Amino acid sequence: MKKIAEIIKIEKKIAKQKGGMKMQKVMIVGGGVGGTTVLKLLSEIEEFSIVCMADTNEAAEGILAAKERGISTVSNWSSVLDKGLDIIIDTTGNPSVFNKIKKDMDDQTILIPGIVAHILTNLFEEKNRLINKLENASAKMDLILNTTSDGMIVIDHNGYVIMFNDSAERVSNTKRESVIGKHIKDIIPSSGLLRVMETKQREENRRITLENGMDFITTRIPLMNAEEEIIGAFSMFKDKTEAVQLAEQITDLKEIQTMLEAIIHSSDEAISVVDDQGRGLLINPAYTRLTGLTKNQVIGKPASIDIYEGESMHMKVLQTKKPVRGVNMRVGPKHKEVIVNVAPIIVDGRLKGSVGVIHDVSEIQSLTHELNRARQIIRTLQAKYSFDDIIGASEEMKLPVEQAKLSARTPATVLLRGESGTGKELFAHAIHNASDRKFNKFVRVNCAAISESLLESELFGYEEGAFTGAIRGGKIGYFEEANQGSIFLDEIGELPANIQAKLLRVLQEQEIIRVGGTKPIPINVRVIAATNINLEQAIGNGLFREDLYFRLNRMPILITPLRKRKEDMRELAEHLINKINQEYGRSIEGITEAAIHKMQIYNWPGNVRELENILGRAIIFMKLNETIIDIQHIPDFIEAIPFKQDKVVTKPSAYVSGKPLSEIIDQYEAEIIQQAIYTHKGNKTLTARALGISVRNLYYKMEKLEL
Repeated sequence: MKKIAEIIKIEKKIAKQKGGMKMQKVMIVGGGVGGTTVLKLLSEIEEFSIVCMADTNEAAEGILAAKERGISTVSNWSSVLDKGLDIIIDTTGNPSVFNKIKKDMDDQTILIPGIVAHILTNLFEEKNRLINKLENASAKMDLILNTTSDGMIVIDHNGYVIMFNDSAERVSNTKRESVIGKHIKDIIPSSGLLRVMETKQREENRRITLENGMDFITTRIPLMNAEEEIIGAFSMFKDKTEAVQLAEQITDLKEIQTMLEAIIHSSDEAISVVDDQGRGLLINPAYTRLTGLTKNQVIGKPASIDIYEGESMHMKVLQTKKPVRGVNMRVGPKHKEVIVNVAPIIVDGRLKGSVGVIHDVSEIQSLTHELNRARQIIRTLQAKYSFDDIIGASEEMKLPVEQAKLSARTPATVLLRGESGTGKELFAHAIHNASDRKFNKFVRVNCAAISESLLESELFGYEEGAFTGAIRGGKIGYFEEANQGSIFLDEIGELPANIQAKLLRVLQEQEIIRVGGTKPIPINVRVIAATNINLEQAIGNGLFREDLYFRLNRMPILITPLRKRKEDMRELAEHLINKINQEYGRSIEGITEAAIHKMQIYNWPGNVRELENILGRAIIFMKLNETIIDIQHIPDFIEAIPFKQDKVVTKPSAYVSGKPLSEIIDQYEAEIIQQAIYTHKGNKTLTARALGISVRNLYYKMEKLEL
């Protein structure tokens, strides 16, 4: 907290040098919880001056809090309107009060409604939570920085000193108070920290001589944020004489062990260290909190003493001299589920032991849940994939990718065609993200997943009173929501005829009419459509409009099925393994050639989606200590369902004398239908499409042939 206060003081000092903003006069109306929270919040901000608190109840919490702070209180807010107020905050939640204030107040005054009080309450609580978290982090940082023997100095991006630790005071014989807030050139004219910020390059073990003749060895490091913008610089320095003495004593094992223990014990990560024989050497308090095992139960005992389920990674690392990461196991008497990272300790080429860091899975799962929730929010606003996420170097994949990149640079309608599971939605995301509409919305619609009765109103919206149950005020549709952006219409071939007609008008006129409305609404939407059915055959059967087909087919892209690009199998598998590792919290490192070969034999009717399912299932059933997918992890059933592209059925049974032709034809038809159903894993819809008949006709034939 001391460091935070110093930094805030410096920033305020700099701000005053640059000139501050005008003090804002504020009146708070309403002394309830909301008003009290606003009062507390604004009282801490120097830019606001609370003129008074107004409430008819003199015993209200806000009124009492205002009196404690010496702030004027009134029962009638109207008596203060002529005090030159800049801001009035109404926290009463009463619309009549809000409207009365709005009517009577000066035109130059800003009126903030009561809903802001609720928001400020949440912000105030969040601020206190973050401050407490920051105080704890700052206390730990102070402990770490002040226990090191190296002098440390930090400057902000303007060159002002914001941190000067105890060792820096001792080594330089300079008090912190005389340094904090001053420019680095005023303290050390020869400092290279400004140069480090300019070049963004770290400088290690440089010699510097101060004006008083003191020699130091220093390392300078630029400080950058996540966007790689310079926010300051950091220097660690040591007296040259002290540095020489430290170099002479570096082989002292006792001193090294003491320093190691200090570091490990100050860490919030659970850490355990064993010697080269696998006996417990050191644990920290965080390890005891996580596993429930004390120092007496671990030190000097075998490395496996803490394991309930799994094998000792310490022993594995000591045997292989290679680190292991992300291993799942259960430890301690409470059978705590953890993820373990272990690395060997090698000194002068000799193995001295290993160090393990243990992470609580429940904490990771909580963070993952928050991340997934954030991802779900983001997914509703924008496309999440780019062309970098499309895996495949085969010629069969390069063509559709190049076509998609070309189409992304134009506003033309795109029609993505390909079998189910080939990645049509992935292409749609990538096209949007590569277009000039990438900063606008990307709306996804599965035309087959919405009932026909609701589809029109969902796509085009509806006016108030358009039908029973309509929301008051009406509702915008997906096309209006995607205005200036892109809309992805998946399963476009499933659209009913009346919706096809309205969609054709949207594509031709760039306008929509809501259900129950008469006024055309202009829109600017880029349409990306996708289908896995034969649209030409659907046109022939009268199920799809020919004019709509020609409108959609302006930029057709055919995505190759997996069975025609099996040379991409390894690259796809490795990409999917990394994805599944993140989802399942596993650390699978790769897949063998034998497993790849086994998968290449199969023809993958479900394409990449089926490949992901197979790999996910394999990883689920792998043991915790297994890190490579091998041939035995790939299920054998993928070899038992070959997909015949050119030869769907075998030759019909030989002619049997005495059987009529109709019976022989029925028998042959039954064989074809059975194999088609088997090929499509029992999916009647896919089977009907493959055979070119309706689902209703398929069920009729199955009943007739007793299948």
